[in-house]
Amino acid sequence: MKIMHLSDLHLGKKLHDFSLLPDQKFILNKIIEITDEETPDCIVIAGDVYDKSVPPAEAVALFDHFISQLSERNLPVCIISGNHDSAERIAFGSKIMQKSNIYFSPVYSGKIHPVILHDEHGEIYFYLLPFISPHSVREFFEDKKISSYEDAVSSAISAMQIDTSARNILIAHQYVTGAERCDSEEIYVGNVQNVNASVFADFDYVALGHLHSPQNIGSSRIRYSGTPLKYSFSEVEHHKSVTIAEIRKKGTEPDIKEIPLVPERDMQEVRDSFQNIMKMEKSDDYTRVILRDKEPIIDAVFSLRNVFPNLMTMNYENEYKPDIKNLKYKANSEAETPLELFSDFYTQMSQESLTEDQKNFLEDIIKEIWGENYETAET
Repeated sequence: MKIMHLSDLHLGKKLHDFSLLPDQKFILNKIIEITDEETPDCIVIAGDVYDKSVPPAEAVALFDHFISQLSERNLPVCIISGNHDSAERIAFGSKIMQKSNIYFSPVYSGKIHPVILHDEHGEIYFYLLPFISPHSVREFFEDKKISSYEDAVSSAISAMQIDTSARNILIAHQYVTGAERCDSEEIYVGNVQNVNASVFADFDYVALGHLHSPQNIGSSRIRYSGTPLKYSFSEVEHHKSVTIAEIRKKGTEPDIKEIPLVPERDMQEVRDSFQNIMKMEKSDDYTRVILRDKEPIIDAVFSLRNVFPNLMTMNYENEYKPDIKNLKYKANSEAETPLELFSDFYTQMSQESLTEDQKNFLEDIIKEIWGENYETAET
């Protein structure tokens, strides 16, 4: 069976006040094209369909159009809710949708009934496990101590009563120990969300969502498909893709293939002087600019948008944030001139010394205030 594995669509997401809905519409259309080229037997979406639990109407309409297109191709589609989704909203209308081979995970209730599909080797059982936490499962396992996410996932799997002689697929949205994270994901202190890969020992393939970089965990049997688009500048170096997992006979490792996803607008980070950047070729990519100039540039953002219309953020490479609480004030020192006092203050604030031109400029201003004998004036 050929499975197309997707996750973390984050429909409706905004980044630095830019709506990514047009980009998401573009990439979903690309996924439909890939579907027609690859002809998978099933599609799974492993959580975070939306970016917020109450998504904007435009995001809901976009997802409705996407799954309608998949339904027209008579493809079974299995979808779970992630930590960004509302489990109740994702589950709404699920019984009606099953008639069109669209299967949504229900709100977790202690038991999960598998979706059963078939191929030339027999039955394959798909278990749709929505994002769960210790709190969301504890009431269903009163005889167990559930204090961690691993306890929660382990308990939920034990209640599935899996037939290990059959082929079993798990769709889940959790953080598996050892996976590579990035800044765009929700990071928790310590290992509170960790789930050990050994918990999934009874499954022939684990289609994971939650992390944004496509990656295997230990083997091709446990895999994150990653996001279809870059959702932060920590993902600039990511290569987004669709995962195709081929499940063969029981006991064999899945064959994994990545189909690249090329966005309408990519994401880039540009690091150079203002003068050099203004000479660059115009680009519509979403851009973060880091200026190497030591002096602030007036109206830099306005000017940079002539080169990068989709400039999202700009800052300075050498930007220094002084420790205000520990500044050493010398305002009452009689041994130093006003210029020397200001020079010391400037160095503490910027971690740089005044240039000779700056000193001459300041000396002229000080003379206007204190007169020619400013060096002996009280400060």
